[in-house]
Amino acid sequence: MDTASTADLERSGTAGAGAETAAAPAPRRDAADKNPAGRHAHRAGLALDAGAAVAAYWAACAARDWTGFGELLAAEVVYDLPQTRERIHGRDRFVRFNAEYPGDWELTVERIIGATGTAASWVRLRAGDKDLPAASFFDFDEAGLIVRITEFWPEPYDPPAGREHLAERY
Repeated sequence: MDTASTADLERSGTAGAGAETAAAPAPRRDAADKNPAGRHAHRAGLALDAGAAVAAYWAACAARDWTGFGELLAAEVVYDLPQTRERIHGRDRFVRFNAEYPGDWELTVERIIGATGTAASWVRLRAGDKDLPAASFFDFDEAGLIVRITEFWPEPYDPPAGREHLAERY
């Protein structure tokens, strides 16, 4: 009986939580192994499901695994920041943009929602004494790679007066 290596388990999506209970090794998929998304490319069949892809994206980002992060992106990925009106074209520039983010920070994923070809996430970035929420919207190509990200980093603000009887503050 052929035993799966750790790399095979990672490529099949069975590594990590629950990997120790995997019943059988994942089948080899040579075509998928050549996909730029590498180990993340075929966890849910031929292409990674959008929600799982976004979870892998944030996990790689939090771990500062810039190689794994880049493997999830299409070469022609476009990253938009509507609030600052910035746009980054291409995987290499976007990976560098993230790798060069200044200072020490910690990332927490609050929520991810995925559907065929699209996903959204809510994350929090803690940098020093700042807690910065972000809403991100992802589009995927046919290969399951992220092709477009639109991201909003809203600033918290105090609510207008007159709503105290309707809402509680947290």
